[in-house]
Amino acid sequence: MEKPAINQYPIHELIKQRWSPLAFDARPIEPTKIASLLEAARWAASCFNEQPWSFIVATQDNSQEYEKLLSCLVEANQKWAKNAPLLMLSVAKLTFERNNKPNRHALHDVGFAVGNLTLQAQSFGLFVHQMGGFDGDKARSLYNIPQDYEPIAAIAVGYPGNINQLDEDLKQRELSPRSRKPLTDFVFRGNWGQPYF
Repeated sequence: MEKPAINQYPIHELIKQRWSPLAFDARPIEPTKIASLLEAARWAASCFNEQPWSFIVATQDNSQEYEKLLSCLVEANQKWAKNAPLLMLSVAKLTFERNNKPNRHALHDVGFAVGNLTLQAQSFGLFVHQMGGFDGDKARSLYNIPQDYEPIAAIAVGYPGNINQLDEDLKQRELSPRSRKPLTDFVFRGNWGQPYF
């Protein structure tokens, strides 16, 4: 299944084809590809080159580790994410290494790293679905995440699956058209709310 972006202006094909599916094939992801995804994240830009990202990774071939990470997801996300062969949790370090002061750019930088990871995945024919629906406190406890780090998103990665494996409500969500706000709603100049375009 494909759900290409309906773009107003030209964009790269990897961006056009990227979307967040609910149907994943259980086929394992090759370890070299997983390494490449994380290498792409590693090379993201960050404020003062702090690289405030960390990733907790679990694959289905280690059921104990996989179930541990899956248990952090809310039940509605567990329903479909359990089929993805790779689950991750992105984590941000909220303070600068160099002076221990708050890093207000950490979440932005982690997002950039996951953006790199997502496009690298897309280039392999893999899809990424990020989730805010997870229990950050449970993840912190299960993984002993330090206090100056914040779990940001749960991430499912895999090859596209058959939408017929989904419950009817999820199937309808999968089949629904993609939409985006127009550029005039969020790109401004001069004053806030004055459209650039």
